[in-house]
Amino acid sequence: MSLRNWGMGLFCGLAVVMGLAGAVRPAAADALDDVLAAKVIRIAVPQDFPPFGSAGPDLQPQGYDIDMATLIAQDLGVAVELVPVTSANRLPYLQTHKVDLIISSLGRNAEREKVIDFTSAYAPFFSGVFGPADSTVAKAEDLAGKTVGVTRGALEDLAISKIAPADADIERFEDNNTTIAAFLSGQTELIATGNVVAAAILARDPAVRPEPKFILSQSPCFIGLNKGEPKLLARVNAIIAAAKQDGRLDAISKKWLGAALPGDLPV
Repeated sequence: MSLRNWGMGLFCGLAVVMGLAGAVRPAAADALDDVLAAKVIRIAVPQDFPPFGSAGPDLQPQGYDIDMATLIAQDLGVAVELVPVTSANRLPYLQTHKVDLIISSLGRNAEREKVIDFTSAYAPFFSGVFGPADSTVAKAEDLAGKTVGVTRGALEDLAISKIAPADADIERFEDNNTTIAAFLSGQTELIATGNVVAAAILARDPAVRPEPKFILSQSPCFIGLNKGEPKLLARVNAIIAAAKQDGRLDAISKKWLGAALPGDLPV
């Protein structure tokens, strides 16, 4: 056999062996496998956005998202490592594998869906018109003759201005604190704001329980994870579904938002 033919034969033999090795090489592990092996899950949480996440009196993180992260870790049977993030760095932390999940009041939109995956919704986040329990307001037309407080220039200001009847009295204030104070003092009968602000009102004065009368816009919170992790996605979705079913998520919603978990959260 010539040296050239011997070399070609060796090359082909190696190619076959390498091809077989590639054919039997196991697929890349899902992040769930890594989490269960390490016995810890790293979760990005907000650090300055109460009631979803902030430092408590003992300087430890507390909030809706903190409780949700703890619930998921408990159901997985692993420890939780909370990683404080901002709105700007939470996606980069996920994409560079500094964390396994984002639980940070994250909304789902088309741009984000191009780069990460989302679980089912776990928390309500919406703007609406709130008022006392005895108020009969249930739709925009019912605002006729009513006084509604709103923060000037906020999304709720734009929304309520489009739909309120001509004889509704829209009182605009310069910041959320002034808008809240006007509602608490009875200067306005109703308030158009976000459910997070409504929760802050409840925390400030438990005797005043602003209830949602109707929704202006919905933007519920989802858990974010990297693409290509179907096992982790399925497992977290199963945990969310179970927590909705057994009342644990409802308890977290009542604790931090002062309201029951809505039954129409997206899946």
